[in-house]
Amino acid sequence: MQLMLVGIGGLTGGLTRFQLGQVLSRRTGTAFPAATLLINITGAFLLGILTGSGASGPLRLLLGDGFLGAYTTFSTFMYEGFHLFAGRKALNAAVYILGSLILGILGFILGYGIAQAFI
Repeated sequence: MQLMLVGIGGLTGGLTRFQLGQVLSRRTGTAFPAATLLINITGAFLLGILTGSGASGPLRLLLGDGFLGAYTTFSTFMYEGFHLFAGRKALNAAVYILGSLILGILGFILGYGIAQAFI
């Protein structure tokens, strides 16, 4: 049952990330990886809400490990950061990497705080 919950969540999270990434990339039309940045920050925010709500058991497996685990993407984050450095866009790379880390942490804290305030 646990594997099924993580699998269903992972499938829907990965598909959501792919579709949303495609839409955002077309709209921004820039080489800066804004889509991955936004997806990872919203994922951190949602994980903060999930954590702050005290969700556990099947819901935590489905949404936390499954959906949000596949929705956010560390490997794409690393690839795009490296690609910016390799393309001699060090300032963009630094903004992207540091922005992702700082905004991701703030997003998690904000989500956690919102969940705690309403539970």
